[in-house]
Amino acid sequence: MLLALASTPVFAHTGAGPVDGLMHGLLHPLTGLDHVLAMVAVGLWAGLVGGRARIAYPIAFVAAMALAGAWGMSGGTLPGVEIGIAFSVVILGAAVALKASPPLAAGTLACGILAIFHGFAHGAELPENASGLAYAIGFMLATAALHLAGIMLAGVIATRAPLIARIAGGGLVLAGVALLAG
Repeated sequence: MLLALASTPVFAHTGAGPVDGLMHGLLHPLTGLDHVLAMVAVGLWAGLVGGRARIAYPIAFVAAMALAGAWGMSGGTLPGVEIGIAFSVVILGAAVALKASPPLAAGTLACGILAIFHGFAHGAELPENASGLAYAIGFMLATAALHLAGIMLAGVIATRAPLIARIAGGGLVLAGVALLAG
């Protein structure tokens, strides 16, 4: 009787494992300003370029990020990850500010390369008790949502206030430089 009274309750849903991994994955890109800025910038750039870039840039980013995330989860190493993330904000901000409209393949490749740093960082920070797959699904969904927010923002400002897009790009460049400065 004393043992029964001294025991703690048992819950069926502990918050560990797949559910925990999904939530951590969803939150990780949203809790770092560097990730939010870069991922919204991808969508903003894609939206401003328009056409097939609105789909190709985000898909390339998410796909490369997923592969790099698996690399990070596996214990791989990638020197200069934080610097790469900060530079991605600068580069994407410059692309927005300058209204860069490269050939589709070049813009898609640029997004994929920049995503490597973000994906590796996400993967390397996999919580100990979380499901890697659930965590990856979470950070891919959150990233896609941030891309969509950028595309929607581009749709609003591209026709009504094109100067705002250039100013936003300049702000992204300055934010990236601030991230580099620490």
